[in-house]
Amino acid sequence: MTDLLLHTAEELHKLSRTGRRAVVMTMGALHEGHATLIRTAREQAGPEGQVVVTVFVNPLQFGAGEDLDRYPRTLEADVAIAEGAGADAVFAPAVDEVYPGGDPQVRISAGPMGERLEGATRPGHFDGMLTVVAKLLHLTRPDLALFGQKDAQQLALIRRMVTDLNFPVEVVGVPTVREEDGLALSSRNRYLSAAERHTALALSRALFAGRDRLAAQAALRARAEASPASDERATALARLGEIRASADAHAVSAAGAGLPDAVRAAALHVLDEAGRHEPPLVLDYLALVDPLDFTETGQDFTGQAVLAVAAKVGSTRLIDNIPLEFGAHS
Repeated sequence: MTDLLLHTAEELHKLSRTGRRAVVMTMGALHEGHATLIRTAREQAGPEGQVVVTVFVNPLQFGAGEDLDRYPRTLEADVAIAEGAGADAVFAPAVDEVYPGGDPQVRISAGPMGERLEGATRPGHFDGMLTVVAKLLHLTRPDLALFGQKDAQQLALIRRMVTDLNFPVEVVGVPTVREEDGLALSSRNRYLSAAERHTALALSRALFAGRDRLAAQAALRARAEASPASDERATALARLGEIRASADAHAVSAAGAGLPDAVRAAALHVLDEAGRHEPPLVLDYLALVDPLDFTETGQDFTGQAVLAVAAKVGSTRLIDNIPLEFGAHS
């Protein structure tokens, strides 16, 4: 295989470096989403910098009954994709290279934030994830570490760990890459049959429905607030074509008060319909959360939020999310 490929920490530490080093951590089975991360890392590191891609299927973050054994291992193809996207090295250590004494006795705890959503469904997952990320940060010694926003809770926890434990690295989030039909790219998509993939499209459609509801109600509220007061407001709204709004201008001006629930309801409608498909979508959770701690937003929430969903289609569990902005003119 190519000279790009390294298997030991010793080989990695002998790698000469100039400029900034950027690392992209993966579990392999690379696809266009990973390639986008690597290309972004190349841009961020600059022509004098260095991009290291790690490929390691971390056993600590797989729970009982999860797909550790069947998780795809495609190292040769991974190296080719990494090289084509601009990587300077691929670090693919064995399990005993990362955990030389067996399962580590001391691990990173994700705390309360790691017990919500994905953490509630997969107990211990985030402890294992943060432990390997911490180890790989020490082994690769980067200036920048890039992670995809598709794993929004993971990204938020890594940022907290880096801040709370004073890691000398800048964490960069990269937007989710999607197929043309909206399905978020994932290594697990290859498990889906054609019928299952059709059902799985409900995840992204639900998120987009929530986003569109937010945009529509926020625009309606902005129009109401921009219209003259009292009777003139209804007349002005009618001229804009908002006939229903003109009948109750006061309700329109207060439209923002229930936006979080309206966003959730729009998304749930799509997911409920997908639950009646064949094969059905089995919803794990739909949540609208504050990205700082992943607690559910209240009805008066303003600022950035994350609309997140997780569901099973057949035997494959998928996650997705989009960022949203709540405010007077969302």
